[in-house]
Amino acid sequence: MSRTAQELRIEPVQPAPEEGVVVRVTPEQAGWELLGFEVRRLSSGGRWEHHTGACEVVLVWLGGRASVRSDRGHWEGVGRRRNPFDGMPYALYLPPGTTFEVVAEAGGVELACGWAPADGRFPPRLVRPGDVEIELRGGGNATRQINGILPPGFPCERLVCVEVYTPGGNWSSYPPHKHDEHRVDERGRLVEADLEEVYFYKFDRPEGFALQRIYAHDGSFDVAVVARQDDLVLVPCGYHPVSAAYGYTCYYLNVLAGSAQSLANSEDPAHAWVRSTWVERDPRVPVVTHALEAADG
Repeated sequence: MSRTAQELRIEPVQPAPEEGVVVRVTPEQAGWELLGFEVRRLSSGGRWEHHTGACEVVLVWLGGRASVRSDRGHWEGVGRRRNPFDGMPYALYLPPGTTFEVVAEAGGVELACGWAPADGRFPPRLVRPGDVEIELRGGGNATRQINGILPPGFPCERLVCVEVYTPGGNWSSYPPHKHDEHRVDERGRLVEADLEEVYFYKFDRPEGFALQRIYAHDGSFDVAVVARQDDLVLVPCGYHPVSAAYGYTCYYLNVLAGSAQSLANSEDPAHAWVRSTWVERDPRVPVVTHALEAADG
């Protein structure tokens, strides 16, 4: 599956096809089978009505507050952080066949929405900051923070969702890993899932950027993407490490869907040795913590 950098990077939509849409990709546009994603901004009092259809949906509050009213429940005044660098996330999982309306509160709201086909085996669920586990991963200048929003094991069918913070000058998704084959070991345990994935980027300063290399294990393609504020990068297959530009803290939201509700992956054997060099973690992580929620009251 050969791809170019232009095909894998989706810039913010100008002009927006619908009011509030920042960036969007459907499975058809991405050239894969399952995963769709978009980001919307609604000003104070703005509304967005939608039906999940045959898909399960995750809404992630990137910043601001909103209420969600649906035929499966109401959730009032959800959200606290002003942006991803201001605190922990809220999210809402909605099953297939749900009609819902988002109403932005004072100051507006920015929401990410990911979706994938599902049968509807699980009920709606609000994910609060206290539900989100923080993981510090890597070491040295490959240290980063992962917040598990819909981690493996979450009661949903396909979707996995995490947000990642990478301090300036650090590497993330490293050593390079891939998840483009469904493989089990001799005991039947999953060792790699076949997953479609998006990276939605934010930076603590608007001029920030990151570099993402996406390359196939068989050498059939190898591209480098420059990701800027509000860019969406598609990872249909291959290894996909990220490097955050010096001076800018990089945030990205990952949403994945595929052959299992899992993050099982395989590392590039050419670079797996770097793990042995990690003796300490970068003190700049965690970037956000649960203490920020308590301090806000």
